[in-house]
Amino acid sequence: MDNINLFPLYLSFRVAITATIISFIIGIPFAYFLSKRDGKVTDFMDTLTNLPVVLPPTVLGYYLLILLGRQSPIGAFMENTFGKMIVFTPTGAIIASTVVSIPYLIKSSKTSFVEINEDYLNAARLLGRNELNIFFTIVLPIAWRGILAGITMSFVRALGDFGTTLMVSGSIPNKTMTMPIAIYDALQAGDKYMANLLVFIMTSIAIIFLFTINLLERKMRKG
Repeated sequence: MDNINLFPLYLSFRVAITATIISFIIGIPFAYFLSKRDGKVTDFMDTLTNLPVVLPPTVLGYYLLILLGRQSPIGAFMENTFGKMIVFTPTGAIIASTVVSIPYLIKSSKTSFVEINEDYLNAARLLGRNELNIFFTIVLPIAWRGILAGITMSFVRALGDFGTTLMVSGSIPNKTMTMPIAIYDALQAGDKYMANLLVFIMTSIAIIFLFTINLLERKMRKG
């Protein structure tokens, strides 16, 4: 039996965890903003947010290559100023995974924010609380289930992304090869044993993660 290279598993978790943290930091405030605004501008922003869900991964990856590639203003600035490339690096994989996963967190969180009874917020305002205090002490505790669901979906989506990540970061062994890409490479090489093993690992991780989240959510409801 050949030695199993665990680097793709390590990189997949590193990318997925980082992408989920970034999605949370950016997505929660943005979801709250969308939940409190109406109009064509807000609808357009909401549409752009959901584009990564409906666009083919190759199209999304192409846009990111144009935006972040060496010939782009961003890519050229990073290379000339810091001597670092974005594409074909783990950073590129993180950016790609964040872009494809953040819509799930925003959508789920926004739905939870919209369902909050506005009377609770108005009562807090009458008591002299500022909006930041209201957000952390009332909004988040009420909307936590939707936020948790969004975090879960965002993490699993980032962990399993293939097409967009492949286009932006490539499949460089021990550098940018995540688990989904390693599965594809194993199939291309005719190594069915390795492909089956990696698929089993990915499936087991997804089931364990989702099952654990469901248990925690049930306990929190009872508590």
